Amino acid sequence: MTARVGQKAPDFDLPSYQKGSFKHVKLSDYAGKWLLLYFYPGDFTFV
Repeated sequence: MTARVGQKAPDFDLPSYQKGSFKHVKLSDYAGKWLLLYFYPGDFTFV
């Protein structure tokens, strides 16, 4: 899947840490809601 500007984002599933525990979340869990996605790729890398 490829994300493209102006198109609907593809659904994905990822591990998440929320309110003191880990769980899996999907983009589709937030359908119809405002959502800010923040990716922090610099952690634990040599960048």
